[in-house]
Amino acid sequence: MTDEIDEETVFTRTGTVPAPPVGNADVNWDEFDSQAYFQHNYGELRRDDARIIEIIANFFQTAIPKRLGRAIDVGSGTNLYPALTMLPYSSRVTLFERAFTNRAWLSHELEEPNGSWKYFWDAIASGRLPYANIGDPIDVLHSRADVTRGNIFSLEEDRYDMGTMFFVAESITTRIDEFERAARLFVNSLHRNAPFAAAFMRDSSGYLVGNQFFPACSITEVEVARALAPVARNLHIELVESNDLREGYGGMMVATGRKK
Repeated sequence: MTDEIDEETVFTRTGTVPAPPVGNADVNWDEFDSQAYFQHNYGELRRDDARIIEIIANFFQTAIPKRLGRAIDVGSGTNLYPALTMLPYSSRVTLFERAFTNRAWLSHELEEPNGSWKYFWDAIASGRLPYANIGDPIDVLHSRADVTRGNIFSLEEDRYDMGTMFFVAESITTRIDEFERAARLFVNSLHRNAPFAAAFMRDSSGYLVGNQFFPACSITEVEVARALAPVARNLHIELVESNDLREGYGGMMVATGRKK
């Protein structure tokens, strides 16, 4: 018996073969089951989302200049509440989304919104006058929103006055280099000193939507800080307790700051 191992066949002690990295370009995002994702994640207001809303709505309320600007929500998917948190401070909101199914869902949702958004808006507006002054938030968002086809890796620099990105950079690849690049491109799409809020899954091992499994990059607050530090200042990262959304993750994280 020889101790040599073929270079193309590497086994662990358990006899399994390590999974190869899955890059963003390896996934057919147009197969994303938008309705299944919405029902599982945003059919009702969860405690973890309520905490995230509290963090970012408070941050934007103290960080935003008085003039209205252009906002972007990167990778909107089937989630309207990041865009809603920017509503009092934005004249236009770009819902930047790669998947055809999600873009179709967003366009329809703005026309005929699900009732659950009322609970999200109530959490956003509670005790915050800039939000409470908006009578029909979905209608206002509809009038200001542009559902835009786009790949995060093709974002242009220095375009927007504020931005959000929720569960995107770490949920489109297993590669840490792609995660870091995506996170930085998001911040770089903003003007200098523009405020941003980004949410991330912690220690995610991937996720099932409908019958299809999608990749994720397992990260902690250390990787988030390392990715954003070169492009952001006043960076604050807060952990959000969450353990019952699905299997295979260790909570959530919210990063707020300004572009350098």
